[in-house]
Amino acid sequence: MPGKSVKAAVAAVLAAVALAGCGGSPKVGTAALVGDDRITVTTLSQTVRDWRTQFRADPAANELRANPADPAPQLAGDSESDLQDSLTLLINFRVAREVAKQAGVEITGSQVDGAVKALNDQGGAGSITLASGLPRAHTRDLARLVATQLVVMQRFGADLDNRLSPATQQAGRQWNELFQRTARSMDIEVNPRYGRYDPAKFEIAPLAYRLSSPDSGI
Repeated sequence: MPGKSVKAAVAAVLAAVALAGCGGSPKVGTAALVGDDRITVTTLSQTVRDWRTQFRADPAANELRANPADPAPQLAGDSESDLQDSLTLLINFRVAREVAKQAGVEITGSQVDGAVKALNDQGGAGSITLASGLPRAHTRDLARLVATQLVVMQRFGADLDNRLSPATQQAGRQWNELFQRTARSMDIEVNPRYGRYDPAKFEIAPLAYRLSSPDSGI
């Protein structure tokens, strides 16, 4: 019916205006912008294709993904799609590098090596990388994120031999707060087709399409 078509068209225009009012989206071909660092749609798509091929051939990664043992907290969000999982991690890698700068720590190659060894001891670094949503080529990136968290938490007074100690728990909260604060400061833009990055949850969340209203905040 004509009336319904007009109403649908108006709703679509209003939704588009609402999105534009919230800051728009990265340019065509961009999956995400993290400050001046661009992650392209092509790179993301190839990353996920590589991951799917490797993941299917790795029984250990399949078991880890089905029964996660949390070898490295907050590596990826509990997102619904492979693309969101991969993009979440690619963004978090970049945020973690900035977190290290903010905390005044330098992550060395030997510390990354140590994190790789720790991941190997917990099920295999390559398999854990696959279970997290990225191909093995990103194993050292994942290990660097793990190393960054450990080093920063130590700077905050964590006792890494006792994860349940009050000092370690407090250091974990400080890490979370610093990560969130840093992510918010980095002007992270995600292509709406994948959702939006939520610093509070360290993940890409589905984009909420809403019509503009006086109290919408848009």
